[in-house]
Amino acid sequence: MVPLAHNLVRLYLLLVRLKVVNEELVLNHLASGRKGVAALWHQRFFGVLGYAKKFSNLAPSVIISHSRDGEWIAQVVMRLGFHPIRGSSSRGGEVALAEIVKYLAVNSCAVHAVDGPQGPKGIVKAGLIRIAQLSGAAIFPLYLSCSRAWVLGSWDRFLIPKPFSQLLVRWGDPIYVPPNLKSEEFEALRLEVEAKMIQGHAQDDLNFGWKEPL
Repeated sequence: MVPLAHNLVRLYLLLVRLKVVNEELVLNHLASGRKGVAALWHQRFFGVLGYAKKFSNLAPSVIISHSRDGEWIAQVVMRLGFHPIRGSSSRGGEVALAEIVKYLAVNSCAVHAVDGPQGPKGIVKAGLIRIAQLSGAAIFPLYLSCSRAWVLGSWDRFLIPKPFSQLLVRWGDPIYVPPNLKSEEFEALRLEVEAKMIQGHAQDDLNFGWKEPL
């Protein structure tokens, strides 16, 4: 079932016109031996599945929930060459965080849905900052927007790009997290990343003609 679903998703995304911007930022960073964490909204991960295969040789790690849907997603990302780590903020979060930091000690990159898997929508959770702080990896905001999409009624208003729409994948500048932060500095940095994610997506959504950010 999973191979069939994966192939259907892959074929479906071939119908979407992909444009990638600023990819050299993350590729040059990783090629220099440094580490990075791609940060994206849970709402938008479907559209990036076709593009993600480009990074399979690096075997990025990604935290995936223990839910039934999470099991299916874990199988799909394994077929993309990614390394799933099971856990979430509600179940096994500390264990998953420790495991992804351990993985980054010997591997170069990870992908993190910063508000998943249950939200609230548009809130960057502290786990992203902790991962970067403990691993020394830079945070790379990953902005994903599309010209036309179905918007589902889920907590995050999940987006599925429509056939023949244009999908923009845009990498933001790296954000570095110092290893030692006071609690107020930690929160200020979390809010900074959150503001960048909100503003970056709003800019791209409005450029595509959406009347308001998705």
